[in-house]
Amino acid sequence: MTTIPTPLEQLADVLTRRNKITLGVPCSAAPGERRFPLTPECAAILATRGIQVLIEAGAAACIHFPDAAYTRAGARVVDRRTAFSADIVLHLPAISAQDALLLRQGAMLIGLFHPERQTPAAIDILLRRHIIAVALDLVTDSAGHRPFADILAEIDGRAAIALASSMLADPIHGKGILAGGIAGVVPCEVTIIGSGLAAQAAARSAIGLGATVRLFDNDTYRLREACNTLGAGAVIASAIHPRVFASALHSADIVIATPTDVALREDIDPELLKRGVIAFDLCGNPAAPAFPGLRRVDLASACASDNDPDAPVRTCYVNAGSAVPRTAAMALSTSLLTLFDQIINPESGAVNLSETITCAVYTFMGRPVNNVIADIASRRAIDINILLNLS
Repeated sequence: MTTIPTPLEQLADVLTRRNKITLGVPCSAAPGERRFPLTPECAAILATRGIQVLIEAGAAACIHFPDAAYTRAGARVVDRRTAFSADIVLHLPAISAQDALLLRQGAMLIGLFHPERQTPAAIDILLRRHIIAVALDLVTDSAGHRPFADILAEIDGRAAIALASSMLADPIHGKGILAGGIAGVVPCEVTIIGSGLAAQAAARSAIGLGATVRLFDNDTYRLREACNTLGAGAVIASAIHPRVFASALHSADIVIATPTDVALREDIDPELLKRGVIAFDLCGNPAAPAFPGLRRVDLASACASDNDPDAPVRTCYVNAGSAVPRTAAMALSTSLLTLFDQIINPESGAVNLSETITCAVYTFMGRPVNNVIADIASRRAIDINILLNLS
């Protein structure tokens, strides 16, 4: 007697439907910014966390990643309008009014602060669309540090020395000399203004090359901390005494100005600097250049053809970090993963704003919540905590 098989129930996998947050990464088309914030590895990790990455076609060309690398990581390659219509938009430069119109109502915009490049028209659109605008370089951690600003400062300092060393060694447009020299040859002199993170990064790289390094800062405690960090006797540290400072500027082959509370005199004579000196301004404020008498070259838009043999013998370079955009992308991506863990609730898909992030918000619920942005928009700033309590 044959047994007729009886069909049995079998358990099937059931997926719980949840809202998927979209992250748009458009191309950084604005001048003055060559860095890109997201690598394919970071996009793949975000995909595993339920975040759909929408990257504009060709956006990562500046860091030499093809669109196919992001497609393999689970991202979608889209047009510019679609990238800007995401729930969260990651765009490092100050947004233009034209691009701000592409943002959807109530979206979150994450980028760098760039107050000198913010326009009243763009801010007005952000306010009308109730955009939550967050400045990465103002985000803090639980200890009060600014991780994104510190990452960019360290990159700027190291990039400045790497670039300056290469320029010095150029036998055509430079002096054709090594920054560190060799036995029997006096090494190059590097003068660094400031003693913060960018200054320490630059000093550490210069010391590694064998250069003579001088640090100047009127903040004695920060100067002492820098000396302890770099090692006893590694640098020559001094307060900014006029004669000592002028002597250091006169003999330096490389001069680097970093963010510091010290205001340089606007009447510094460029002739005080050595012919062929390579100067870097890492302060990031075009309205108050560290060396107003020198020709400025923006490395975010410079190219090899810009080398002019008839150019002035003293040049100041800005945007050093934009000369190494892939390094910036890898460093920023790592920190962005931590940031998204803080602001995105994986269960509900909602966006959370902790105290470490609210301090970096500059527009919220249609109001400017940052004094600088409020001044640019000719409006009155309001405390974001008041708006959070009302929402």
